[in-house]
Amino acid sequence: MSKLKGRCCWLVADALFVVAKVASPLMLSVATKGVADINMYFSKGFGVKEYLPAYLDPLIQHEDLLTGVSFASGGAGYDPLTSKLSNVMSLSSQLEMFKQYIEKLKGNIGQEAAMNTITNSVFLVSAGTNDFLVNYFTFPMRRLQYDVPAYGNKLVKLASNFLQEIHKLGARKIVVFSTSAIGCIPIERTLAGGAQRICAEKYNKAAQFFNSMLKLQLQVLASNLPQTRIAFSDFYKPLMNIIDNPQQYGLEVTNRGCCGTGELEMCYLCNKRMTRTRTCHNDSNFFFWDSLHPTEKGCDIFVNLVLPDMMKKLF
Repeated sequence: MSKLKGRCCWLVADALFVVAKVASPLMLSVATKGVADINMYFSKGFGVKEYLPAYLDPLIQHEDLLTGVSFASGGAGYDPLTSKLSNVMSLSSQLEMFKQYIEKLKGNIGQEAAMNTITNSVFLVSAGTNDFLVNYFTFPMRRLQYDVPAYGNKLVKLASNFLQEIHKLGARKIVVFSTSAIGCIPIERTLAGGAQRICAEKYNKAAQFFNSMLKLQLQVLASNLPQTRIAFSDFYKPLMNIIDNPQQYGLEVTNRGCCGTGELEMCYLCNKRMTRTRTCHNDSNFFFWDSLHPTEKGCDIFVNLVLPDMMKKLF
């Protein structure tokens, strides 16, 4: 049994990571959510550190600013309405915190060293999932305004604006993750997959459309932003491969989580009482910890699938 049983990571998060390829590596995380954020696994994969303290932590140390902090605010999205519905910090708010971070960094190590850190960093951006799951498919406001293609294009425009903002702040190596196969996560199978709990194709098709438009826009941005590498990293296909071929990855169950029924419970519903009484005996057999978040092993598998291609595109 994993020492981290009872912990999970967020595969379908919205996040900005910054990994500095300098003597003192830096990683920043924006809008990630989960108990054990997937940023921890990317951080380890890049050889940074195992844990990223919150930027707003009152106990944060000077050294943390040099080696990585987290701006995480679970539930945010490209669409500002998504953050309002989730009552979390929007990407624009997180961007302001990042600007504050840069000023603090300048104060600590000087302007030249601070900007060298930023321009030699890798920015990893992942968003869009909450825009569909928390916002579009849950509340009617956006569905009354947009069909799926129109909303997908709106998100792509917002994503493009966000990327241009971080470019203005010095980002020169950027990886943008697609949304994953959101229709195949356990809770969406339960809510939208019918009696057999199959993957909700309507949700997957929305994700695929958004991903295709996002990829095209990134190509346009890459050609227009000087001395900048922008790479598209596919989250969709790796997740589908894991779900369709669990035994290939040493897994047994990919359609429900380890906690409770694994079909609806998530986050706070998977509490200490629940994990003592209604938890699977071996979480390493499961890709999902609860109905939404992967297990520690699931995160490890996923990051190992994504990271090599990411590194190839950047270096």
